[in-house]
Amino acid sequence: MIDEQTRRRRRVRSRSWAALTTAAALTAGGLLMAPAASAAGEDSWLSSPAEGLHRFTVPASAVQAAVGTTPAAVAVAVEGNFGPGGTWSQLNLGLNNGNYSATLGPLEPGLYYYQFEATIGGTEQLVGFRNPASPQEVTSQPTWNTFFVDGESADWLADVPAGGQLETISYDSTVAGAERSALVWTPPSYDADRAEPYPVLYLLPDAGQSHREWTELGRAAQILDNLAVEGEIEPMVVVMGDGDSSDARAEVLDNIVPAAEEAFNVSAEPTDRAIAGIGRGASQALNLLVTDPGEFAHVGSFSGGLTSSVSAAKAAQINAATDLVRLYVGNSTDPAYNRTAALLDKFDAAGVEYQFDGVNPDAGGIWESWQENLHDFASRLFGADQDAGPSEGHLELDGPHSLPAPGFTPTPFVDENGIVTFETGTEYANAKNVTIWANWGPSGNWLRIPMVKQGDRWRLTLGPLDGGSYYYKFVVDRVDKKDTSNPTKVTSEPNWSTFFVAGPGIRGEYTGDVPAEQRGAVSTMAYTSTAGEQQRSAHVWTPPGYDAERAAAYPVFYLQHGGGQTWTDWIEVGRAAQIFDNLYRKGDIVPMVVVMGNGNGVDFPKELLERIVPAAENAYHVSSDPAQRALAGLSMGSGQALSTLWAHPGKFAYVSGFSAFGAPPANADIEAINAGTKLLRIYSGDLQDFTYQPTLSLIAAMEERGVNHEFAPLIPGPHSWDVWQKALIDFAPRLFKADTSAGIPIEATIAEGENGVLALTVADFGDGVTLSEPENAGDRLRFTGALPEVTVSDSRTAQQAGVGGWAVSGQADAFTSTGQTVGADHLGWTPQVLTPRPGLTAGAPVATVMSGGSGLDTPGRLASADREGRFGSAKLGAALSLEVPVDTQPGTYTGKITVSLFPVD
Repeated sequence: MIDEQTRRRRRVRSRSWAALTTAAALTAGGLLMAPAASAAGEDSWLSSPAEGLHRFTVPASAVQAAVGTTPAAVAVAVEGNFGPGGTWSQLNLGLNNGNYSATLGPLEPGLYYYQFEATIGGTEQLVGFRNPASPQEVTSQPTWNTFFVDGESADWLADVPAGGQLETISYDSTVAGAERSALVWTPPSYDADRAEPYPVLYLLPDAGQSHREWTELGRAAQILDNLAVEGEIEPMVVVMGDGDSSDARAEVLDNIVPAAEEAFNVSAEPTDRAIAGIGRGASQALNLLVTDPGEFAHVGSFSGGLTSSVSAAKAAQINAATDLVRLYVGNSTDPAYNRTAALLDKFDAAGVEYQFDGVNPDAGGIWESWQENLHDFASRLFGADQDAGPSEGHLELDGPHSLPAPGFTPTPFVDENGIVTFETGTEYANAKNVTIWANWGPSGNWLRIPMVKQGDRWRLTLGPLDGGSYYYKFVVDRVDKKDTSNPTKVTSEPNWSTFFVAGPGIRGEYTGDVPAEQRGAVSTMAYTSTAGEQQRSAHVWTPPGYDAERAAAYPVFYLQHGGGQTWTDWIEVGRAAQIFDNLYRKGDIVPMVVVMGNGNGVDFPKELLERIVPAAENAYHVSSDPAQRALAGLSMGSGQALSTLWAHPGKFAYVSGFSAFGAPPANADIEAINAGTKLLRIYSGDLQDFTYQPTLSLIAAMEERGVNHEFAPLIPGPHSWDVWQKALIDFAPRLFKADTSAGIPIEATIAEGENGVLALTVADFGDGVTLSEPENAGDRLRFTGALPEVTVSDSRTAQQAGVGGWAVSGQADAFTSTGQTVGADHLGWTPQVLTPRPGLTAGAPVATVMSGGSGLDTPGRLASADREGRFGSAKLGAALSLEVPVDTQPGTYTGKITVSLFPVD
């Protein structure tokens, strides 16, 4: 049981895109993986164009047939449980070539239910419909279809070939005065003639549900099948009856139970009976607990409540006759949340013994929660030995939940668990439909979620949202409106507002505010544009501790916006300042200055090189050395960055395009481009990104022309800020650091004389390493140094990383000097983990050939991380040891060591 002293909140939740990024010293790209492809139902309007993606395509003729007329204006959407926390959400379908269509995903594994909806202009009437050629799959919702997305996290919901049987029984309801039916699941190898009758679980639906929803949306048969074949439940029969009754007690005890006992080999003993339900069905089960203690030895409440009182004497009867009472509830979006809080208090006051599963943080009063409830409850029945505490990751319930009073500001209200509440003003009191459009769908997809009218205002509470930044607008009778109670602004999109949700995930980690004293500064730089000599502005981020007087100029990164945007977007929507603040705070980037200029309506290469760059070099202490310059942009800005590279090779050593397009022109100097560019890295969203195909064409063109480049793994998502933020988070740490793709050069000089001095330097790593006097070890000279610090950053989700981690290895080349060679086996190392934690292990020392080892002539492990230790940033190092014979010829010997990162299973 959970007592008052332990009722405090805790949260364990992790989602969203992540990439494995090497910082400073490794050659490895982001690792991006999509969930497994879905197993769609029999709806021909649903397809899977790529792994993890789902495309909805509705013929315009079908829309007209569903609406019944040809309206002057019609909007078409698919709506389903696609939103945060399974919220019912709408995805707009665009009309093209006679079809309304859109793509969504990747979706988390699990069951999805959906319908198509047309909004008729003028009346704003909503018409739901499904593909008439598809079977009706949800009894209580005739316009709904379903599909299932396979994946490891939903294995417990998947079909089982050797599962139990599902049958229908009919019975006469004395309460309804009509024939009714129930679904009955029997376990694998059910034996109607078994000497010992089977224990039985009765399940009741919520108001507005059919008893068939337990299997249609709840996947009760699959849940029970999986539990049975895994041996996690006692062999039992499960009866799903119709609880839609004015007298539930009589319906259950006088109709459903006798019908089940007559049709199946089930026990009539109360100790072998269990009952549970959802919402109203849960309240019916709880009422039976109170009115007829002992009829059911096991009682479960899924999002339920109890209006009747419970005396201490009644509690004693319940405790004596009942083996298990277990209560379940979703997060604060569950309508039963406060009823459950009151129920806990009522049972505590009366002395009823019960178990509380805790608050499910990931979903409210929806089937995603109730599926988990059934899985947990069934596994505890009829003698199963289980921990009485909450499910892993569930929260404590510390009392009723309350929302802000009407008229609160600023909006939205974000609670500590990522539950977000929006509210309009009273100006939309007469509106027919109000929705919120935002980037809260899978991988940043834009979904609309209906608001609910409360008095003269409209409200919406949903969640939890994954950690990260969001932008949104109100859609009032299909007209975009600004949330005027939110003080944020987006210059290029006047109707947009923004907000941030703290939480795990790469965007949650990198787009949140850092403490004020650790932030860089954002200033505005004025410059004269080539566009009619007008005055324009650029945002400039300078790192914490920026020193305009320091000896060395800062490297500079020029970062461009996309089409339809302007110079403010990277700050207002992209949260570039927060991204750079977090990268700098974590040590992932070198101190640099970032300039975000205006690329609209100009010859961009000319504007950049003749106006923006000179203005930045005049106003800030930034380098004019091309090796210390970087240039990147998104969408249109990517084309501008690449056109600058093609026309002016060598002006920027680092170049990138996010959602990129274009191709090297015929007159491009490929040799100069390759010679003057240290890194050209291209990013793209997946098939949903409308520049996806142009990006592939760009890559093909560069490969054909021989342009050196890197193509980062696809980032799941559409042409959106979620994709571009992740691209920036991956690209920025690669700037202005030594390129180790060709290895870390090492130079050793053996001077004239017996006690020659060895100096080991590492190219592009400062001034190198100054070594102590060599140790004369009799037959050898031993010199020591240190490998430059290596950082591995791993922010992959558990789904992407699987059960594995990563490993880093190093291998040296031979050292040569004017025809003389010292083999790589003369170089050894002792790896070090500079940021130790469980699951992170340094590699074994590698001795040189002169000390009986093989040296780094073959790859040596620098460090490895398993599933426990892989996540986050890890700093690695190694003590280097070079041992050469005392009679080695004098000279300057050069070689290199290559460090590589790779994921492991």
